[in-house]
Amino acid sequence: MRNKRISIKKVIFYICLLGLIILLVMPILWAMLLSLKTNNEIVNSPLSLPQTIRFENYQRAIDTIDFSRMYFNTILLVVVSTFFSILFTFMSSFAISRMVFRNHKTSETLYLFLLIGIGIPIYVLLFPVYRIDSLMGILGTRLGLILPYVAVNISFNTLLFTGFLRDIPGELEEAAIIDGCNLFNLCTKVVIPVMKPTFVTIIIFNAVYIYNEFPFASTFIQNNVLNTVSLMTSMFKGQYSMDYSGIIAASLMIILPELVFYVILQKYIISGMTAGAVKG
Repeated sequence: MRNKRISIKKVIFYICLLGLIILLVMPILWAMLLSLKTNNEIVNSPLSLPQTIRFENYQRAIDTIDFSRMYFNTILLVVVSTFFSILFTFMSSFAISRMVFRNHKTSETLYLFLLIGIGIPIYVLLFPVYRIDSLMGILGTRLGLILPYVAVNISFNTLLFTGFLRDIPGELEEAAIIDGCNLFNLCTKVVIPVMKPTFVTIIIFNAVYIYNEFPFASTFIQNNVLNTVSLMTSMFKGQYSMDYSGIIAASLMIILPELVFYVILQKYIISGMTAGAVKG
């Protein structure tokens, strides 16, 4: 009787799991289906199978979009923004976790101040950041995008870094200091290797966010030469018409590198998020 109850629970679990997988995969499969249709078929019969399989939409997307330039712009923004975001937040998180202040509440106050950004919607920041970029004379430049990207990721990075650092045994660092290790070597040769899963997780989430980011890019980029991959789909929108098939084909071409990225690094994402959740 007990074994029968366990088997029923397993069946229910696998059914729910299968339903969840179908729910997650269905939008991608539907988008792949739509990318093989004409615009008329998409508008008039979006749920039906294509009358003929067409790959012209992908060819039109390749002909319309300068993929090499857009990927260069995006990868440059991702690498530079992620590097400085992680550099600044690791140093600040290390200070919050290890420095001894006269007022013991100072570290908690700084920690909460850095976490406030998690609760601020990105759209609220558009106008203030636009004004700041304009006053600094960097509006429409790569620097005008890099600085907001670094700032936006501070809260999330601080949450994971601080949660992990506070649970690292202090004896580990004390032993390194007794052996003559200075602060730089302590961080690079002792602390960072221990935090490898957290670093990889933060790099992945920061990179994916910047890769997909649209509000800042669409507002601050004023030169087509600096366009990123997130702005690809806007090239298929005319004043009086919309190329739906081209938009869907281009969107799938944007998603594909991310899917490969996730598949390759999924074990690091899971281990890093689990470590951050337990230690936070």
